[in-house]
Order: sequence, then structure tokens, then C-alpha cells
Amino acid sequence: MNDNAKKIQDAELEVMQALWKAEGPVPLIDIRRALSAKCGWEDSTVKTLLRRLCAKGAVKLERRGVYRAVVTEQEYSQWSTKNFLSKVFEGSAKKLVASLLSSGELSEADLAELFAMFNREEHK
Repeated sequence: MNDNAKKIQDAELEVMQALWKAEGPVPLIDIRRALSAKCGWEDSTVKTLLRRLCAKGAVKLERRGVYRAVVTEQEYSQWSTKNFLSKVFEGSAKKLVASLLSSGELSEADLAELFAMFNREEHK
């Protein structure tokens, strides 16, 4: 896993999501448009966040005005899931699932899908 994933802050995550959607190098103008529409951010805010992400190694300036995500969405997702489990459920995925079950957050269809996933993993 890319250790730079843990350095991404909430506002920076908005920039990362814009980059991940594009699935490749993205011109600054496209990033600014997307984030202006979604977040109402000014150009200077977007540039500042991109600069920070580049300094953290999460984003790379490919060429002038074109950026690419270095940390993948999957890497960030894996890190954030582990971090969440650690903070809220003492690192226990079982406690997370128990919480979802007891709160009624999982539908019958969700449970069936999870059961099928567990069975597939057992037979690998």
C-alpha cells in the first residue's frame, strides 16, 4: 500500500476524487471546473490543494498544468478502512459487521452477497 495515502486530508480528498474519476492525467482547468461546481472553490484553493498533494507525493505534476494521481483510489480506500477500523472498532472487522447488523444497515440482499463473498474466499 502507498504510505502517502495516510497523508491525504478531507479537502484534499475532493481533489483526489476528481483525479480518480478521470483515470489519467488531468488538465488543471478540468480539475478547477469540477471542484468549482462541486465545492464552490476558487482557483487559488484548488491550486493550493494540488501543491500540497504534490508535496506529499499523492499527486504528480506530469507537465505544466497537468496532474496525475499517484495514490490510487484502492490504496486510499484500503488505508482509510484500516484507519477507521482501528479508531472506531479497535481494529476489529467483526465488530464493524456486528454493528452494521445490529443497526439494521445491512439488507437481506447485502447479507446474501456477503455470504457469497465469504464462500468464494473459502474455496480459493
